Amino acid sequence: MIAPRIAFAAFALLMASILSTVHAQDVPGIEICTVEKTMERRTSCLQSNVDFLQKTITKLTTDHQQKLDASNRQIEALKGAVVSLQKVVSDLQAAQSKAADDAKKTTPAAKDAAPAAKDAAPAKDGAK
Repeated sequence: MIAPRIAFAAFALLMASILSTVHAQDVPGIEICTVEKTMERRTSCLQSNVDFLQKTITKLTTDHQQKLDASNRQIEALKGAVVSLQKVVSDLQAAQSKAADDAKKTTPAAKDAAPAAKDAAPAKDGAK
């Protein structure tokens, strides 16, 4: 019975000491400097704000430049894909027009042969 109480008390003391150190840490960010009384503290506060903003701007600039570079690489890859697809389409169109030309060349000969066959067929029937 006493051991769980001692363990709980030790745990509570440990947590209290951890929480007290957490609250003492300075979290970077924009601070309100008008509440400072002395000029040195106010200047230090403003300088801290300037440093934080400069670091934030630098980080955002780097992030956006990386995104722009990645986008430009993707655009170049897509341009290459479009060029290759345009070549494939032009090759297919050339093959299709050649096939159509070949079909036109063979079609008139077939038409000429068909009437001759019709003429020849009645002649054979009439000859019987």
